[in-house]
Amino acid sequence: MKHLLLPLLLAGCTTAVVAPLLPSYRDADVAIASKADFDPARYAGLWHEVARFPVPFQNGCAGATAEYTAPTGGVIGVRNTCLDADGAPVRSITGTAEVTGPGRLAVNLNGVPLTAPLWVLWTDAGYRTAVLGQPDGRAGWILNRDPVIPADRLRAALTVLDFNGYDTGQLTYSASR
Repeated sequence: MKHLLLPLLLAGCTTAVVAPLLPSYRDADVAIASKADFDPARYAGLWHEVARFPVPFQNGCAGATAEYTAPTGGVIGVRNTCLDADGAPVRSITGTAEVTGPGRLAVNLNGVPLTAPLWVLWTDAGYRTAVLGQPDGRAGWILNRDPVIPADRLRAALTVLDFNGYDTGQLTYSASR
């Protein structure tokens, strides 16, 4: 696949057609919850990938960024960029994310014929760190406004993933962390 399907991502490839081919990193017996007080306007801006669960569409990416525009009519613009080990852009993909509920997005990436759910599981109070996941557990990310995340917010993000049934031992960390 030529395009990076990253955090908002990358979600397009994990629908019913492709999902059986990808592993789940989440215990389906554990309840999962999205952020009830999610504010899409505060979420807008540039995010740096800190960690992700391995997904084929990010092969060759040492890290990634995700940029979201302020919502217009419940739709957020998305640009995901794959970065090499030096932090230089390798490839990117654009699309939209429709707000479908509190902390819940339906992601459509240009050139990808599928829509995928992406849930915002948590952000810190200042919207500096975010945890995203697909409810089926086939993808998940820790994002931060800066390339390097403070240890306390990384611990909090890992706790959120663990609470939602994700196996944090399978995370891949970005080069800049």
